[in-house]
Amino acid sequence: MNYLIKNFENEGVEVKISNLEIPHKTKDYHIIFYVVSLNRTFEEQWKSLFKVLKNVIDDPSCLNMKSNAIPVFARCFLTDIANQKEKVLNLSSLLNCEISFIEQPLLDGSKLALWVNMQTDAMVENDGIIGFDRNGYSHYYTIERFNQIDRNPKVNVYNQTISLLESYENKLKEKNCTIAQNCLRTWFFVRDIDANYQDVARARREKFQEIGLRSDTHYIASTGIEGRSEYACEKVMLDTYAIKGLNNEQVRYLQAKQYLCPTHKYGVTFERGVMIDFGDRRNVYISGTASIDKEGRVVHEGNIKLQCIKMMENVDALLHEAECSFNDILLVVIYLRDIADYNYVKSFFDAKLTETLKLILLAPICRPKWVIEMECIASKKLLNSKFRDF
Repeated sequence: MNYLIKNFENEGVEVKISNLEIPHKTKDYHIIFYVVSLNRTFEEQWKSLFKVLKNVIDDPSCLNMKSNAIPVFARCFLTDIANQKEKVLNLSSLLNCEISFIEQPLLDGSKLALWVNMQTDAMVENDGIIGFDRNGYSHYYTIERFNQIDRNPKVNVYNQTISLLESYENKLKEKNCTIAQNCLRTWFFVRDIDANYQDVARARREKFQEIGLRSDTHYIASTGIEGRSEYACEKVMLDTYAIKGLNNEQVRYLQAKQYLCPTHKYGVTFERGVMIDFGDRRNVYISGTASIDKEGRVVHEGNIKLQCIKMMENVDALLHEAECSFNDILLVVIYLRDIADYNYVKSFFDAKLTETLKLILLAPICRPKWVIEMECIASKKLLNSKFRDF
């Protein structure tokens, strides 16, 4: 894995980039824009980050990227979305891809950060769903939000979740796709997760049953985590990633049963991870993973140090099942329940994953006894003549 750090000192912004280097093949860059000069207002931090981002979009070579690299997905992390989102909406015209805005405060003291995925050789389409085509595959990132005209606060969490999944299914139908056949990764962001997650999980379970996603078929790799939009009545949001053009042999779901139990045993419906094989690489998406055992029990309740160790063991087992390791990680996102755990967690991950791109966010997990959760994206070189390249 190639990692690069570049400091734009005049703007107080640091940019970190990761990429699996395969000569003469598609480049898949993950980039994090961090604000490191913190004693400034949101407007000042935002203007600096936007200026650096525009520089990168206009000239990808400034980060040693290929000149034809374009944004295909982005997520903007904010600390106070109700007051901040309107000021960052010009991201849309600059990036020209799906952008997820979410309140999940950065724990380094900055007011915002930005994750951008840029890829080469992508043919962008924008007719209903923004997507991109390459080598006979169509990739679709979507951002689903509760879109009733007045965002009726009387619509409960269960029905909001059903509405999001139905909206997503309808969008996929326009592309001759379905959730069951094509969706590979979801993120459910839940406002006040301690109170609302069970209703989200129930709605997802029932909707999945209806569309043929069951314990005897498969579910979808996923993270369910605290996150907020600018609307107080919007209790759940959904980000997704789907691919059209894969055959069944290319996709395998990860379980690591010696460490983890199937999620349906404790009433939820997601896969621990998924790996997708192409002709030139294997991409791996590890779901939100915490300190859990193979019986589905929380391990080391409230102990951040021991939960970090157990969580990493679980992620290692999932990566190992995909014939990958921590050295293959492109990006890791870490969610904390307690802001006071930040310094320990940062030092823990800096020691374990020194160069890896990391985001550490304040975002409670779906069970209160879990104090930390992580997810990651990994990639490794793979030669398989049966499949088309990525």
